[in-house]
Amino acid sequence: MPVTGLDHVQIAIPDGGEDSARRFFVDLLGMREVPKPGVLSPKGCWFTSGSANIHVGVDPDFKPACKAHPALLVDELDGMRASLATAGYPVLDDKPIAGIRRFFTEDPFGNRIEIIQN
Repeated sequence: MPVTGLDHVQIAIPDGGEDSARRFFVDLLGMREVPKPGVLSPKGCWFTSGSANIHVGVDPDFKPACKAHPALLVDELDGMRASLATAGYPVLDDKPIAGIRRFFTEDPFGNRIEIIQN
């Protein structure tokens, strides 16, 4: 039975980081927050946009993910790059891959995020 899709990616944040996560994922990346099921911890938050679903969970032993990362598709790479740079987030190019426009940034907690032109 093969895997048929990807439901979500979970990213860890430190305790109390939800508002910073909201500013990053909603205000900068244009995602919207969706309610978490009531049976789950009230800490953390969930975001969605198109087929992308990011679950942000509080980890008491938080360490940023410097290599592992989600790769988020956008329609306007240059606009996203400019928005993130203006907001003070890193915008880092990596080795070029033929046919793919991309860059890396970090969320407010240092987790690596890849942005790819759709």
